[in-house]
Amino acid sequence: MPQLRCAPGRLSRGRTGVGLLIRHIVFFTAKPDQLDAVVAGLEQLGKIPSASHFEVRRNARVDQIGNEVDVVVYAEFADAAALAAYKAHPIYAETTLKVRPLRELRLAADIEV
Repeated sequence: MPQLRCAPGRLSRGRTGVGLLIRHIVFFTAKPDQLDAVVAGLEQLGKIPSASHFEVRRNARVDQIGNEVDVVVYAEFADAAALAAYKAHPIYAETTLKVRPLRELRLAADIEV
């Protein structure tokens, strides 16, 4: 098992000198009766080649405290440049135009690991 080192705001597994993987996690709530359309629209983002891993999943709603989120997009990128290329891709712009009117909330986080 790799030795873990803690630094402020980061848990390291000894990857010094190596570019950090970026986990891009986005939470959405859909407008009433628009969940299927939101999922279908977001799935188009998986066609963008710069992600090394991409998923769109409906919330399983098993948390006992809160289940407001309807859909989660989870993607992994080799580095910040790959994430920037993903967001600059024409499919990203098209998807945003289609999905934005169908959703209410969008919260995103990008985590370096």
